[in-house]
Amino acid sequence: MTESEFLKLQDLSTSLCSALDKGQDAAILVALSSRGEVRAGNRILVTEVGSQGTLGDLLGDREAVVLARKALAGDPGLLSGTYSVPLSDGGEFQVFLETHHPTWELVIVGAGHIAQPLATLGSLLGLRVTVLDDRPEFATQERFPEADYLGKVDFSDPFAGISLHRWSHVVLVTRGHKYDYECLRNLLGKERLPGYIGMIGSRRRVRATFDALLKEAVPRERLEVVHAPIGLDIGSETPAEIALSVAAELVHHWHGGTGRPLMETERILERFIAMEGED
Repeated sequence: MTESEFLKLQDLSTSLCSALDKGQDAAILVALSSRGEVRAGNRILVTEVGSQGTLGDLLGDREAVVLARKALAGDPGLLSGTYSVPLSDGGEFQVFLETHHPTWELVIVGAGHIAQPLATLGSLLGLRVTVLDDRPEFATQERFPEADYLGKVDFSDPFAGISLHRWSHVVLVTRGHKYDYECLRNLLGKERLPGYIGMIGSRRRVRATFDALLKEAVPRERLEVVHAPIGLDIGSETPAEIALSVAAELVHHWHGGTGRPLMETERILERFIAMEGED
């Protein structure tokens, strides 16, 4: 192995940050033991588009990259931790696997009345909040103090320059059916969809949007991933209540659950407390 093949810590940090900024998942493998040309501290960075660096052994590198790609694909048995990797000489050594993902984010398209409380709730949930609108007087820091990024965009291409990934949650709450349609068409035309897509609107509005997209040959299976109308049914009416229903659906999307009141699912009084007069 040549000196240039070994990944320096500074280069590792630069490459890792670059991958995450582009919306790519990444994994780092660090040799914990030495054997042959493998030295403790040698490292490999694995991203969606390739790998960089070496542990010091060809077979070890190949097996380590396979391990990393399985972890990045979501293998539940491969969490960050220590693993054994085979060597070309028949031995093995220990590596530490560490996975990294882009920041979880909420991308709100439209800066109206619902977007304001939704940005606040998104920040409280730990999401990096982006607010996009074609009206700069609406997407301001005064109206969205919790937002990490505010952008003036053209709704025909609202995500230009924005790296969407499986940790992105895109919510369309524009001021009109036309803009929702343009944004959703642009979004569904991308090769890689974000992890969550939601669109506000009445049944009629959502149906009209879906009908128009199907006529433009957007595959039905792509429309099936869109949460529309967005939000859980909690009888919400005000902008704050609607934002709460959307935030509740985001949590439900992450963790599952029935979405029913816990009083109904637990039934404490009925199941565990005897009625008066019973033994």
